[in-house]
Amino acid sequence: MINDPHDGILAIDTHVDIPWPPGPSVFEDGPRCVDLPKMRKGRIAATCFVAYVPQGKRDAEGHEAATVRARAMLDDIAAMAPADGSGGVLAITADAIEAAYAAGKPGIVPVIENGYAVGTDLANLDDFARRGVRYITLTHNGHNAIADAAIPLPSLDDPQTLYGGLSDFGQSVVDRMNELGILVDISHTSKTTMLQALERSRVPVFASHSSVRALCDHKRNLDDEQLDALGATGGLVQITIVSSFLKAKARTGDVTVADIADHVDYVVKRIGVDHVGIGTDFDGGGEVRDFRNASQAPVLTAELARRGYGKEELQKIWGGNFLRLLRQAEAFAAR
Repeated sequence: MINDPHDGILAIDTHVDIPWPPGPSVFEDGPRCVDLPKMRKGRIAATCFVAYVPQGKRDAEGHEAATVRARAMLDDIAAMAPADGSGGVLAITADAIEAAYAAGKPGIVPVIENGYAVGTDLANLDDFARRGVRYITLTHNGHNAIADAAIPLPSLDDPQTLYGGLSDFGQSVVDRMNELGILVDISHTSKTTMLQALERSRVPVFASHSSVRALCDHKRNLDDEQLDALGATGGLVQITIVSSFLKAKARTGDVTVADIADHVDYVVKRIGVDHVGIGTDFDGGGEVRDFRNASQAPVLTAELARRGYGKEELQKIWGGNFLRLLRQAEAFAAR
């Protein structure tokens, strides 16, 4: 085993929620699972902070409210990187994430959860790209104008299937995201949506916070066919640490980093170490008994090292694979 296996790793957590309306400060070590002091203590180089928009009605009023909320949340995320250098650094390219790490500054990566924020206007994607958004989760729970979700919402009168995957508009959304260098995130989508998005996208897609269905039969998790498709196309699944996605009907106290590592192991054995990472969903429900906040990240690294993962593999899992995907998205957009 490596001495302190977490040392020297550029670690990226690809999915962390922010409180909304704005809650405790990110600049102080407070009640949030992820704030800047905890990132420093846990040696998390960069975090994808999420503007999460819950699904509402698919009408003009609902779409406008979703877009307004997303913009306000993105402003809040940008404010984590004040101009005076007293906080993090807005790191919206792979190179910028590496530069922030080299400078010892927490990297702040803005992202959106739920394409509901796009409404039915592709121009919103351009606005989000200007704000530095690096991925958009196509759906949350509940179908939107883009695609079918894994979990329909009876409260919104959702049928089991609305489009049979991506809508016509959703196909245009994927195309425009590719052109803008915004990664397509298929966590929360239906299996059909996921496979169609993978087929449509000219850049590999990824799941920012999902786990393995073979180990925990939850609608939000990815089955073997989905994992194989991600592996074949250069995609990525970021294992999330929501207890009920790691073990059926489990609560936080029932689950440990060993269970997270089991999901990592499964993906590695199935499709290879180049296709797995970590997206905790901290401050959005992610938490296990011995990994309750960002300061404890080295506990997971130690468990993975104990299972035989070397430094190069740990770097891939903790951020290298995600950086590769970002660079592919940037290269496609540049073309």
